[in-house]
Amino acid sequence: MHTSDISKEDQEVLALLKDYPMAEASAGFYDQALARATHEGTRRQRNRWVMTGFGSAIAAGLVLWLVGGFFLTSPNLPEPGASIPGIAMTLEEPRTVNLMFASAAAMEGATLTVTLPDGIELAGFPGQREITWQTSLVEGKNYLPLELIALTPVGGEVLARLEHDNRDRTFREWLGRSALFRFRSRQER
Repeated sequence: MHTSDISKEDQEVLALLKDYPMAEASAGFYDQALARATHEGTRRQRNRWVMTGFGSAIAAGLVLWLVGGFFLTSPNLPEPGASIPGIAMTLEEPRTVNLMFASAAAMEGATLTVTLPDGIELAGFPGQREITWQTSLVEGKNYLPLELIALTPVGGEVLARLEHDNRDRTFREWLGRSALFRFRSRQER
């Protein structure tokens, strides 16, 4: 169709509408139409802001969940058996554990502190969880034999802290809980 055809059709429709009878608008029609239009506009606007707020809250919650899941995970702690040497003990039987301290040079007047977990005692020191004494180390390997007694099937870490001239080093030895429980269950059979 050409534009001249469209304008002819439009003119014909307008001519037909002139002949069509139309009812007169009442006196308050325009006021009611404007009030209704503004009322519906504010309702739509309010609904739009409610939906925008709801959508924003969902988006913010999703972002917090993702960030929290990424950053707030539990730390990866090393497994006791993987990085800490361990020994198996039996209940109420003395077991000698040799701790080895390698020294690059001889050390006079070093302080050695051994901290024991609950349920483990050092023979000759009943009830003491921490024992401290002065010692000297020679250059090379130094062995410290500890006679330990397991009183309960708890297990835990034995910590040995060596201090000399404002320097210190801590050594760890794991006493396996599972070995203590296995022994107890064998005795009960």
